[in-house]
Amino acid sequence: MKTTAAFTAAVLALTGCSTGAGQWRDFNTREAGSEIDSGYFGNATAQNTSVQSGASSFAINLNRRFSTEVNTMVTFPFNSTALDETARATLRQQAAWIRQFPEVRFKVFGHTDLVGSMAYNRRLGLRRAEAVVLYLTSQGISRNRLEAVVTFGETQPLIVTEGRERRNRRTVTEVSGFVDNHPTVLNGRYAEVIFREYVASAVPPTQLSGGGGGGGAAEPAGGGGG
Repeated sequence: MKTTAAFTAAVLALTGCSTGAGQWRDFNTREAGSEIDSGYFGNATAQNTSVQSGASSFAINLNRRFSTEVNTMVTFPFNSTALDETARATLRQQAAWIRQFPEVRFKVFGHTDLVGSMAYNRRLGLRRAEAVVLYLTSQGISRNRLEAVVTFGETQPLIVTEGRERRNRRTVTEVSGFVDNHPTVLNGRYAEVIFREYVASAVPPTQLSGGGGGGGAAEPAGGGGG
């Protein structure tokens, strides 16, 4: 029994080493950009820097606000990258929100349904992301703020079905970080960035009732935003 167990353990260990070596060989020989970066080398350093500086949590908070205030997803016809009027209206809303925050970068993620080959769907997902980026740039968003387009192809369906499903044929726009690593955004100006439209819509002190006494801050016009 002990001999059999030891032999089995040795085989499993060799199999694991072989699998690991194969994965490492694939990583080093595959075409650059052929797969989504899963976090090798520099990404770990960038992530650590982002967390230590507070950038990561700021980006997460902005993305939560973005997804709350704007529809971040558009969908597509089957086997198509065409943007219908509903999609264009959504992207115009996204662009209006993005214009408020010139310090912020965004990523567009492309998806497909499960019909067709994985390789084809990956390319289709990328073309859909590119179509959205192109439309956002037509709305005045600088291309260098649309940090990257990424495709997940058919690998992340909202609705798990082998058939055609429009909700799976989508792109999702997300906050990805700050322009030029935002060296000045975090220098005491983060609240100004987050609440820029609230500041802009504040009632001037000369219009406050009571002549400005009491030291209270002006409330945003219209009772709040978002």
